[in-house]
Amino acid sequence: MRLIEITSLNHPGTEPYHSLTEAQLRSGQSCDGGVFIAESPKVINVALDAGYEPLSLLCERRHITGDAAIIERLGDKPVFTGGRDVLAAMTGYTLTRGVLCAMRRPKERNFADACRDARRVAVIDNVVEATNVGAIFRSAAALGIDAVLLTRNTCDPLCRRAVRVSMGAVFLVPWAWIDNSTQDLKPLGFKTAALALTDKSIPLGSRELAAEPRLAIIMGNEGDGLPHDTITQADYTVRIPMHHGVDSLNVAAASAVAFWEINKQG
Repeated sequence: MRLIEITSLNHPGTEPYHSLTEAQLRSGQSCDGGVFIAESPKVINVALDAGYEPLSLLCERRHITGDAAIIERLGDKPVFTGGRDVLAAMTGYTLTRGVLCAMRRPKERNFADACRDARRVAVIDNVVEATNVGAIFRSAAALGIDAVLLTRNTCDPLCRRAVRVSMGAVFLVPWAWIDNSTQDLKPLGFKTAALALTDKSIPLGSRELAAEPRLAIIMGNEGDGLPHDTITQADYTVRIPMHHGVDSLNVAAASAVAFWEINKQG
């Protein structure tokens, strides 16, 4: 291992952990092709198992022989270390389980490749909260969704908070960006189901949905839901049956219900 003791808050090579924004990391300012940050040994191990390339590790000194035994998997990559106070001062927060890993962003996958063998796909349309995106990915992985597609106004699933909330599920489910959540999928044989409340909405458990060989369920923004055009262009508009006058759920909670139902049907 290349163990490097941090001697200042601006130690050379530690820039991804403290001085670059998510946008700068993504753009490749610190590394050709871009970088993302994985947090906690469990999440980092999931990423490594999935084939993601580590660039460096930032680790509390006390975890070198504990939780961060993960460093053995990094080969000759630099491992920056220091006390909790030093690392918290550098990053601006106390590290979860004392470990961060800078990893190379993968090349963007074409959406058609992401769902080539998929039967049940989730489309996230303009969901901007990283916590929700992370939770949706965790539910997708747990409940058998084959791929996740995201419109380009959706939060980056490889931002640090989304990765952490997903518990590494963003590394387990194929995903890609998509420009038109309804029209782009039709040539691939998918029927689309917009999750929305309209006069024409059918229950999520309807037999019509179960009979579809390839189905994409589209979920919208936390505040405004799906755009009108997306709803009208979808093959189905579906709703989750509810009680006590409740008309909607948080998008992350709704995704878990929807994924369970459409996977059960499929």
